[in-house]
Amino acid sequence: MTTETFDVVVVGGGPSGATAAYDLASKGRSVLLLDKAGRIKPCGGAIPPRLIRDFAIPQDLLVARITSARMVSPTAKEVDMPIDTDGYVGMVDREVFDEYLRERAADAGAVRATGSFETLSRDADGTAVVEYRPKGAADGAPLERVRARLVVGADGARSQVGKQAVPGADKVKCVFAYHEIVEAPQDEVRSYDANRCDVYYQGKLSPDFYAWIFPHGKTVSIGTGSMHKGFSLRGSVAELRKATGFDKVRTLRHEGAPIPLKPLKKWDNGRDVLLAGDAAGVVAPASGEGIYYAMLGGRLAADAAEEFCRTGQAAALGLARKRFMKQHGRVFWILGIMQYFWYSSDKRREKFVKICEDKDVQRLTWQSYMNKELVRRDPMAHVRIFFKDLAHLFGFARA
Repeated sequence: MTTETFDVVVVGGGPSGATAAYDLASKGRSVLLLDKAGRIKPCGGAIPPRLIRDFAIPQDLLVARITSARMVSPTAKEVDMPIDTDGYVGMVDREVFDEYLRERAADAGAVRATGSFETLSRDADGTAVVEYRPKGAADGAPLERVRARLVVGADGARSQVGKQAVPGADKVKCVFAYHEIVEAPQDEVRSYDANRCDVYYQGKLSPDFYAWIFPHGKTVSIGTGSMHKGFSLRGSVAELRKATGFDKVRTLRHEGAPIPLKPLKKWDNGRDVLLAGDAAGVVAPASGEGIYYAMLGGRLAADAAEEFCRTGQAAALGLARKRFMKQHGRVFWILGIMQYFWYSSDKRREKFVKICEDKDVQRLTWQSYMNKELVRRDPMAHVRIFFKDLAHLFGFARA
């Protein structure tokens, strides 16, 4: 029996894997996109304008348009951060959004397969072999086998592809996230604003991250995350819902999953495996933002994969990480420091929310988030923010 061979097998059909499959298929490469059916990652669902532009996302996929954020401190101090002029942050339903990306990859020529990745091995000639269990296959049924010149592991945090092929991939530190999707309130929650994201920096809701209430049009995502294994995420969400009145609305579904907060030091095995998205650790520290970075990681993985397929040079696989870190490594480093320092105690969280009152901070935060570029046009604003941060760090400013 002849095993089918593809240029690239992409394991994982989330935003990163689907983007990689789309880009490679669009370049004329033979691609198999392997994905588990029915898995939805817990996610606030925010996508910045930069993503909408760069990846040609149709406006009808946006279930809400956010025009402000509200930061809530441990003492319940509320700081609103409006987006200037006509700007907005798009919100998507991951169930619909991810399937759209997978279908777009298929329309470009990628072959879709539904099943669970099991093992990575090699044929006698050294070609990688991916074995997977098709959805609905009976226990003990033979696994499906496909050959690949290259395997892209986009199968999420604690990637099974990474664990089997890339040294160190199983050691990434993760925040475990949990959220509940509920019906959007009618009159039950008076403080709710369908155009505003609420972010709670309270140790009782997360000892090292934050909790959130994010509008999704007809639904709302209410969630939290933490690295502390003994912390009850479900209990935290229940407490937040009770405190805000969301305990009065119907729960539609709930999801939980680990989310990495630091890029891996190596994304490839130097031979024929490359990681992308959560599998490579590209979720922003402090904010937990992942969709944009996942899709960018998928695109950079596709570029590196194309170079590898064209030249046969395994060194090309290292270009994905090199290019990503050149663009965003500094931002990830800064956000990592922010999370380590500001999220470490309620006293510091209180000061962090206080800083968010500053108009310079608000303006540069939104500009950097929405455009994914460090703002250089107003260097004096950075100087002012630096000294304001120092004042808060050393207690010269009142919280």
